Amino acid sequence: QVQLVESGGGSVQDGGSLRLSCAPSTYTRGIFAMGWFRQASGREREGVAAISIGGCSTFYSDSVKGRFTISRDSSKNAAYLQMNTLMPEDHAMYYCAARTGALFRMSSNWYSSEWYAYWGQGTQVTVAS
Repeated sequence: QVQLVESGGGSVQDGGSLRLSCAPSTYTRGIFAMGWFRQASGREREGVAAISIGGCSTFYSDSVKGRFTISRDSSKNAAYLQMNTLMPEDHAMYYCAARTGALFRMSSNWYSSEWYAYWGQGTQVTVAS
């Protein structure tokens, strides 16, 4: 079983920035896309951003578009989430996910948890107002 490891979470003030990182604990073949999800207390997990491992396709939720940027290092199967202009509503546990299947209809599937095969344990992002 592949384990994804996230890092970079922490506490920031309203308007601050954080950069999250994610990579498999061991080298893993066959990862074709990676995504970031978040779950706030009492709310469902939601897709935040996703990227094809080649970097050609990126997707964002409306709530983070223009503030967050997803990127990847395909040589490491690593994904990153640069989060700028953080707001209290961004306060959540952030999870990294990896897809090993085909990227068919990624535009309409990337925000679905079921589309991904591997998950990390999560990293907490706290935004103080």
